[in-house]
Amino acid sequence: MEMQIIARVHSDFPAKFGIPRQSGLVPELKAKVVFEPGFRSREAVRGLEQFSHIWLIWQFSEVPEDTWSPTVRPPRLGGNKRVGVFASRSPFRPNPVGLSCVRLEKIEENEELGPVLHIAGADLMDGTPVFDIKPYLPYVDSHPEAQEGFTGMTRRHRLEVEISEQWLAMVPEEKREALTGILANDPRPSYQHDPARVYGFSYAGLEVRFTVADGRASVCEICPGEEGRSAGHTERGKA
Repeated sequence: MEMQIIARVHSDFPAKFGIPRQSGLVPELKAKVVFEPGFRSREAVRGLEQFSHIWLIWQFSEVPEDTWSPTVRPPRLGGNKRVGVFASRSPFRPNPVGLSCVRLEKIEENEELGPVLHIAGADLMDGTPVFDIKPYLPYVDSHPEAQEGFTGMTRRHRLEVEISEQWLAMVPEEKREALTGILANDPRPSYQHDPARVYGFSYAGLEVRFTVADGRASVCEICPGEEGRSAGHTERGKA
């Protein structure tokens, strides 16, 4: 079975590090879904504006082919404990397909691009291919009584965030709350605890560098970044 890419995500993340681990964790994160030329039909999204949330079915496009494993080590379990790949949301799957539930803020009718979906709570890298879009149906999709498995031990992990006015001034006002949410959710792997280590990620055309100690993420630098540059954690004093 061959699947067609119907759209791509346009977000503020040119690289993977820093992206929230699940959709909805940072509600302030905005993105757009832009349809590919063959799917820019207003008729195809007729009625979608009536729904507050949608499902996106997409591809882990940065995962190398043929790298799936029957067991994986979720970062939130410290990177040492293994669970089955089908008990996880790891990208290293037989078919590298992701699923995100996002808030649909509006559908913009663009003369060149056709209907553009404005979404919030996205956990997607810029350029992510989208295979399908479906409405979220609360009467069947919501299960408050559901068991949460091993994620119940990790979901409440949040950091306090410290950003000085000097660095905050570098961030567009409409993106500051989202940046705080990204840092509060702790982008680091759980097995890294060195308070002297400087981590960095690209966001909204900026390079954000921070340290973590005693439950607090402290931003030590924000500067203009090179779009598309791969950003990851670094040691203090290194690029």
